[in-house]
Amino acid sequence: MSEPLTAPGEGFHPHLHDASDGATAPLRTRLHHVRADALDGDTAQTGGMRRFAAVSGRTVGSEKLWMGQTHVAPATASSDHHHGESETAIYVVSGHPEFVFVDDSGAAPEEIRLRTSPGDYIFVPPFVPHREENPDPADEAVVVIARSTQEAIVVNLPKLYALSRGESS
Repeated sequence: MSEPLTAPGEGFHPHLHDASDGATAPLRTRLHHVRADALDGDTAQTGGMRRFAAVSGRTVGSEKLWMGQTHVAPATASSDHHHGESETAIYVVSGHPEFVFVDDSGAAPEEIRLRTSPGDYIFVPPFVPHREENPDPADEAVVVIARSTQEAIVVNLPKLYALSRGESS
């Protein structure tokens, strides 16, 4: 690598190197580098898992996107929850997490369990109650999360159930 790594929170813009007055570029004119060791753990949480923000309104000034990591400890299940109006995309980095939801499209509601492997993706539509589980007795499961809202919306629920139309929590 010919150039050193950027520092946490440091942006890049071709004109920054030419600025002699030391002024920084406006938020909307530069890339933002969030290093792995600078993830923000001060985000909405659900029992049984730990979320870390990388890209959010607070960390980089994003307006329409939240992205980060979720870690689920060995032999652990999260609390039942949904993510409000956010569409959520999940990429499995390590482990074999399972995603559980209730499918009420048939004659009777049925619990569905999606078993995943590294490299798999999951899409969670807005307001769909679900939970993450890590059945592995020894290894943590790690996933990358992207949401269509600026911050991580988390609505914890007393049980896993399908919401009726217009119901948000």
